[in-house]
Amino acid sequence: MAKAKTPGRRPQMGAGPQTVPAAQTIAVDAPAPKKKTSPGQFFSQVRAEGRKITWPSRKETWITSVMVFIMVLIASIFFWIVDTGLGFAFRYIIALGS
Repeated sequence: MAKAKTPGRRPQMGAGPQTVPAAQTIAVDAPAPKKKTSPGQFFSQVRAEGRKITWPSRKETWITSVMVFIMVLIASIFFWIVDTGLGFAFRYIIALGS
């Protein structure tokens, strides 16, 4: 049997008057105004972030591309087999009704 999602005992039906908990108010602070960034500062930040990128080597890119093509080939063969099998089954069932 699954546990209750809330801790404590589960309320029994008809065990007494049901009370609704009082509504709680939550204070939400207004977001702080954003600072304006000059175009020069923006582009320098973009260049700094671009320098942090670790680009894959030519060998890693080649290996990953070959793996993707192999997986596409395997998936296409699988779906071709399933499609052919379902086509034969469909034709067989339709032929039974004729």
